[in-house]
Amino acid sequence: MKQHENYPLVPVVRGKGAWLYDADGNRYLDAISSWWVNLFGHANPVINAAIRDQLEKIEHVMLAGFTHEPVVMLSERLKRIAPGSLGHCFYASDGASAIEIALKMSFHYWLLNGRPQKNGFISLQNDYHGETLGALSVTDVAIFRETYAPLLRPCTHVPTPDWRYAEAGESAEAYALRAAAALEHYLAEHHAQTAALILEPLVQGAAGMGMYHPVYLQRAREICDRYQVHLIADEIAVGFGRTGTLFACNQANIAPDFLCLSKGLSGGYLPLSVVMTTDKVFQAFYDDKTARAFLHSHSHTGNALACRAALAALDMIEQDQVITTNTRKTAYLNRIAAPLAAHPKVRNFRNCGMIWAFEVETDDPDFAANCFQAGLKQQLVLRPLGKTIYFMPPYIINEQEMDLLVDGTLHVLNTL
Repeated sequence: MKQHENYPLVPVVRGKGAWLYDADGNRYLDAISSWWVNLFGHANPVINAAIRDQLEKIEHVMLAGFTHEPVVMLSERLKRIAPGSLGHCFYASDGASAIEIALKMSFHYWLLNGRPQKNGFISLQNDYHGETLGALSVTDVAIFRETYAPLLRPCTHVPTPDWRYAEAGESAEAYALRAAAALEHYLAEHHAQTAALILEPLVQGAAGMGMYHPVYLQRAREICDRYQVHLIADEIAVGFGRTGTLFACNQANIAPDFLCLSKGLSGGYLPLSVVMTTDKVFQAFYDDKTARAFLHSHSHTGNALACRAALAALDMIEQDQVITTNTRKTAYLNRIAAPLAAHPKVRNFRNCGMIWAFEVETDDPDFAANCFQAGLKQQLVLRPLGKTIYFMPPYIINEQEMDLLVDGTLHVLNTL
């Protein structure tokens, strides 16, 4: 907070498309989709119209003894497009809440099946899953964990498949398989006490956009099945086309036991999250006894306005053939970014769908803050993760805006 004495907050008064406008009339290209949530640009006319229409019907009603059309339609829609047989939806308001739900539901499932000792969780080294206590327990990013460590449950973090950790000459696939072998070694010994493995599929966001080969997901699914451990896929940041397929799990042709979605779910407009799970998990809780039910609720669960925004976003993904269009945009940005990848300060330039990242070789201890300020002068919102600069733009970004993004970033690198 104190740093804002030197780096004042930017007072945003409106947005349009990929751009944010401040109170002085300056505009900034939102290259990070306002923390990875915005899929179709600010003030999108399709989503705006859907929300206005819903406002005239019902803005919110509790999902306890009641329901409403948008949440029913969204649940049916998600069931059709999700990987595997994830036919049941449990809604909340944000990503961390979705993680809490998945963790509790996994443990509760094993408890109801007479295996209360299966109450431990494992996650990947460098994973980030949120900052509420349960989510933070399975997070492995020190700056978020250390202060609250006395409050957190123990969690084992198995080696990350992030290819930046590979040995010289070792391929991304080979390293992912080596990391999967470490996972199997751990579960062979500890599966009886482990409820679930939770991971960020393909891209580990907050740790610096670490990317890994899909074969790890395939092996993780096989290993979890072998040892009767749930697989929780945290696609909060990468779902809805961000990695180049509708869901990151699609690239490994696997389905998790729990799928956590948020951020882009509502097109980035309104707080909304969902945990999807299987008939097998659902049936464990389906009983006349209230004590066997999953007793968890949020005041704004399944908010009608947010669900209506989500339906509009899904319409655009399908009708505008966003996955195909994004493939062309990815190819264009990769082509024009060749000078960026070859820059002498740049290390590990990488891409997965509509996500780009690279490390910057610098001794500046304030690099992230200085890069942010330098980016603003180039009309760019760049918010590095440590020394990692990343792009995660809205899907509506055009070629002219991509040119500006690359040219402006090159100018920032040459300035700092």
